[in-house]
Amino acid sequence: MASNEKVNSHGQTEKEFLAAYNPYKYERPSVTVDMLIFTVTDAKKRNYRTLPDKELKLLLIKRGEHPFIGQWALPGGFVKMDESLEQAAVRELKEETNIDSIYMEQLYTWGEADRDPRARIISTSYMALADSSTLEVVANDDAADAKWFSVQCKLFQEHRTLTGTGYEQQRLYKLKLACEGEKDLEAVIKKVKTVSGRTVRTYGSIEECSGIAFDHAGIIEYALERLRSKIEYTDIAFNLMPELFTLTQLQQVYEVILDTELLKANFRRKTAHMVIETNQYTKDAGHRPSKLYRFNTDWNKENE
Repeated sequence: MASNEKVNSHGQTEKEFLAAYNPYKYERPSVTVDMLIFTVTDAKKRNYRTLPDKELKLLLIKRGEHPFIGQWALPGGFVKMDESLEQAAVRELKEETNIDSIYMEQLYTWGEADRDPRARIISTSYMALADSSTLEVVANDDAADAKWFSVQCKLFQEHRTLTGTGYEQQRLYKLKLACEGEKDLEAVIKKVKTVSGRTVRTYGSIEECSGIAFDHAGIIEYALERLRSKIEYTDIAFNLMPELFTLTQLQQVYEVILDTELLKANFRRKTAHMVIETNQYTKDAGHRPSKLYRFNTDWNKENE
């Protein structure tokens, strides 16, 4: 042993400690990954002269096995011992839905002790925006089906109570997922924020749920909240756009994600540095030609 090599209280070097270490000394919860793949599509046109409305959609799989057999869930599965969380997310998404090669970012880790009836399972969720027209979704592995569901999440009740050192705020959200030919999926999620001096705590709970497996209703609500925040200061929305697009199409995507109408002049001023004007125009029947733009990949360098 080298004279400067450190030993622990039992006189072991690190090499000796690792050789004798028992990995079963502590309980080992299982780890899973869940993926939230959002897209924006055109709703049905009312007539050929009317621009189509947009719908925000989320990819769900129908569970073919217990628990929650027959209910709808986020694509996902267990992490193998020899892979990273991201590698597991990519593999599971491909195995269950046939989707490959899309960028996903880590969203949050969910660790409630009773979140899965099978065992103590901790899950890390990943989120992505994708152009669904470029994806060929096919249910595989233990997924009985895979479909895009339109997503709506509305705040319908809010209550604030003052306390001696701050306040407690409770909000109730109604989540609704709809797909043609399928029964609507619904849930009520409660979000609580407590402020006591400089200490702020937040937590959520699923108050009601119909047709959505596990705690995935809460994960979906959280992802929508994060998505609406990120679209304000990042270029994440451009993952939904084709190579060439009109400014009206881009504004529609922002509006459907934010669930609010935006002023045309303000929106165009805000996003002007994120797009590059081309010399091409749309050729849609029944509409005046509109100029086409492309995403400016260097838009953020101005702030560096």
